[in-house]
Amino acid sequence: MVRIANCSGFYGDRFGAAAEQLAGGPIDYLTGDYLAELTMAILGKARRRDPEAGYATTFLGQMEQVLGTALDKGVRIVANAGGLNPAGLAARLRELTARLGLTATIVHIEGDDLTGRLGTVDGRDVLTANVYLGSWAIVEALRQGADVVVCPRVTDAALTVGPAAFHHGWGRTDWDRLAGAVVAGHVIECGCQATGGNYPFLDEVRDPIDPGFPIVEIAENGEFVVTKHPGTGGLVSVGTVTSQLVYEIDSPRYLTPDVTARFDSVDLTQDGPDRVRVRGVRGEPPPPTAKVCVNVEGGYRNTITFPLVGLDIERKADLVERGLFARLDRDLFDAVHVDLVSGTGLRVTVQGRDPAAVGRSFTAAAVELGLASYPGFFLLDPPRAASAYTVTRSVLVAADTVEQVVVGPGGQRTTVPLAHPADPFTVDLTPPPPADPPGGPVVRAPLGTVFGARSGDKGGDANVGVWGRDADAYAWLAGHLTVERFTALLPGTRGLTVHRHELPRLFALNFVVRGLLGGGASANPALDPQAKSLGELLRAGTVELPAALLEGS
Repeated sequence: MVRIANCSGFYGDRFGAAAEQLAGGPIDYLTGDYLAELTMAILGKARRRDPEAGYATTFLGQMEQVLGTALDKGVRIVANAGGLNPAGLAARLRELTARLGLTATIVHIEGDDLTGRLGTVDGRDVLTANVYLGSWAIVEALRQGADVVVCPRVTDAALTVGPAAFHHGWGRTDWDRLAGAVVAGHVIECGCQATGGNYPFLDEVRDPIDPGFPIVEIAENGEFVVTKHPGTGGLVSVGTVTSQLVYEIDSPRYLTPDVTARFDSVDLTQDGPDRVRVRGVRGEPPPPTAKVCVNVEGGYRNTITFPLVGLDIERKADLVERGLFARLDRDLFDAVHVDLVSGTGLRVTVQGRDPAAVGRSFTAAAVELGLASYPGFFLLDPPRAASAYTVTRSVLVAADTVEQVVVGPGGQRTTVPLAHPADPFTVDLTPPPPADPPGGPVVRAPLGTVFGARSGDKGGDANVGVWGRDADAYAWLAGHLTVERFTALLPGTRGLTVHRHELPRLFALNFVVRGLLGGGASANPALDPQAKSLGELLRAGTVELPAALLEGS
């Protein structure tokens, strides 16, 4: 088997994790995921200010700490920290190795940038347009002897699939093995979310303050174990792995450029303390299209929060809104969002194309209310200028029109096709026999007393994965939590298209809410623009639970 460790789940994750993973025990590969849809927009703005920017600068600092150790131990590093400028990051890494007196082969990958090819989307200028590349360029880079592979916008799972495929010598049509590695990559791509971070059952996690980062041990047949280094905090359990598996997915067919992984085939068993074995993953050929994450200029946005305390909260909120827009023409803006947030106050956000209206006009009207509105008036933050925001869109391109390019330290370029000809087929899965839902008396209690949930964003959509601990809990969940009951528990989803997917082997349901997040995290004016809290709001909803389930919770 091959040990692949993750040291980053996002740009800004725990800086010392790379050193911790190298010091904590044996590993073969160190991976880091630094990119998200929002991150691409942030890097795009940085690159506009400075053409030499566009990559995750923290990765350089981490490599200064650990590159010598990694080389001494024979640990090879694969990360997507290259972002929009993998060539620039590779050059900085070569300068770093020279300054440290080290010898390392740095290889980077290109081919994801389709900005010039798309031009405009929805009539707006494209800030970034990056197709999700796969794992086979990573395999080629490792074949060329890379000690560090600097990736651009590859799929998150490719950071794991590439090393596993290279190590085991898999071919491009080893669908089940590749699918297993995709599932492994999805489990560890978000760092500590697989080891007890953000886990809903708080009492289960020992040392939740400093959880260890995850490791997968992948066998030649694609089966793997999720674990972490001994002595580190957190927890690796069937529950923590399930919670990450249902995070930010759509249907049970998980599409990548390398393989379609069937998440409804995944089987989990506890294999000892902090060890979860994953078996049975089936794979199908990838789709003929590739996904492109596009960020376009959206306009300008501004938010002011009016804290409301004491009595008559709703009347005070009404005074603010009427007073504000008595001084300010709503037609100045493309959108106005007024939200009364419990425990905070009235949050007013405006969006538009005119920075003066969104900035100076809006803030001036708010300030004018200072001595002419509700008792206890003050502003939570000082008025600020308008800020530009981006809108995230996803488009599809033919996979056979995309080429991945591996660029060696001497500038030599090797082209690796993204698409691979394959006859399509579908895996037929027999679902496990359903259990009978528990009968007997019921108790009115929060759904989260028994069931876990985790939620996240995919562009303008949100997902909520909900799971139980065993077949009895799942039998009740599958029978009770319909789309109608889901939307009743989450009123903000009413009127939107909601898809429900069943994952019986994981004892889980996945709900996908189309359009909940509008133009994506950067454009969404909500207090929680990435729907991270949606699962916890669902768990807080009160339902009639079988008393038999509560006894085991």
